[in-house]
Amino acid sequence: MTARTRAETSSKTTISVTNAIANVPAADWDACANPRRPESSSQPPSISNAKDSKNCHTDAPQAVRDDGQAGTSVIEGSHPAAGAGTPESNSQQERFNPFISHAFLNALETSGCVSPRSGWAPAHILVHDAAGLMVAATPAYAKSHSQGEYVFDHAWADAYERAGGDYYPKIQVSVPFTPATGRRLLIRDGQDRAAASAALITGLRAMRDRLGASSIHATFLPQDEWQTLGEAGFLQRIDRQFHWTNDGYGTFAQFLDGLSSRKRKTIRRERRDAGADGITLHWLTGSDITEAHWDAFFAFYQDTGSRKWGRPYLNRRFFSLIGEAMADRILLVMARRAGRFIAGAINFIGDDALYGRNWGAIEDHPFLHFEVCYYQAIDFAIARGLRRVEAGAQGEHKLARGYRPVLTYSAHDIADRALRRAVAAYLEQERPAVAEEARELDQFTPFRHQDMD
Repeated sequence: MTARTRAETSSKTTISVTNAIANVPAADWDACANPRRPESSSQPPSISNAKDSKNCHTDAPQAVRDDGQAGTSVIEGSHPAAGAGTPESNSQQERFNPFISHAFLNALETSGCVSPRSGWAPAHILVHDAAGLMVAATPAYAKSHSQGEYVFDHAWADAYERAGGDYYPKIQVSVPFTPATGRRLLIRDGQDRAAASAALITGLRAMRDRLGASSIHATFLPQDEWQTLGEAGFLQRIDRQFHWTNDGYGTFAQFLDGLSSRKRKTIRRERRDAGADGITLHWLTGSDITEAHWDAFFAFYQDTGSRKWGRPYLNRRFFSLIGEAMADRILLVMARRAGRFIAGAINFIGDDALYGRNWGAIEDHPFLHFEVCYYQAIDFAIARGLRRVEAGAQGEHKLARGYRPVLTYSAHDIADRALRRAVAAYLEQERPAVAEEARELDQFTPFRHQDMD
């Protein structure tokens, strides 16, 4: 039976935790996660008729569009009103991020990919004002391990356990299995962001104390939230990824024009070779995606997962659920040869970015991975007018394909003072080292002004 939180009639807000996002009305969650503003649309930007949905690079394989219950409990009775004070706009934030949407998070939970049994027990923090309006939330999970996070704290856990402590459970503020930057302090437009953020932090710390958790970890934060959490006493960490930036390109060829001649020739050759053996590339979005496509893609995903990680995190039902709930926000890039699909990559479409997530193949062909995951993503981003492509974690090989190093941010609140001191000392050394590594890697991008030939 679901227990509903009701704020008392006062100038106070109520902070609560729910162990199922299905308990939260989608409209309320999304009003905090992805508030619609005048410059935003409810649908992803469409492909321009002038650009169509085909590659603009003549040497590349053609890409064509296919036609064909649990409870909620109050964890903190009241808190200074999060909705009071001077309203601030979220207009500086990204306009729409698919991963923090109710549809995506609910699919993870409904499919069973995220559950106490998988070591990801949902524990989302909700903030309601005195009138009962949900004004803020954060996606949070009680974790019994450190898998599926992409910000590695295994050494911290090992050191604490060897010293006699219990590192687990810990609180993870993130989108499970998704190394993509996005807001974690989800605040409805028109609210005082400082007060709402403080309420969410209060809720997280109260939950940590209630569960006896060792720590709170907020990962893949936008920089402003990283700074907010740092000011609240969280330890700050940085890492790096590789993103492609759209500098107003009208075609893939225009992007290539900015590269050194040697790198330009290499990419053209890779694209030609990827299209050998009769391979064709297909863009699938919206109603074009069928269960048969999901069956094929899941086979690719399982193959990659079994070879790299031992067990994939996502199950087949998850893909059907997101296909039902948010197909217009999904791009499948599928490679076909001899009448069957042989490889594919799933991407999610924001208002500002294309997010590359998972890839797999059941046949091995030279450069097909680069074509399906990186070059087709660039083509699509140009056609949609998206500002960047985020290609996920790791992969220095992305540098040669025009993806540049960018910093990512996480924040960590550790209860034990001795462990906190040790981690803080480590991070003091790690941050400048990571920043310097990113600067050095940027010298190896293929852009013409850096060509040493």
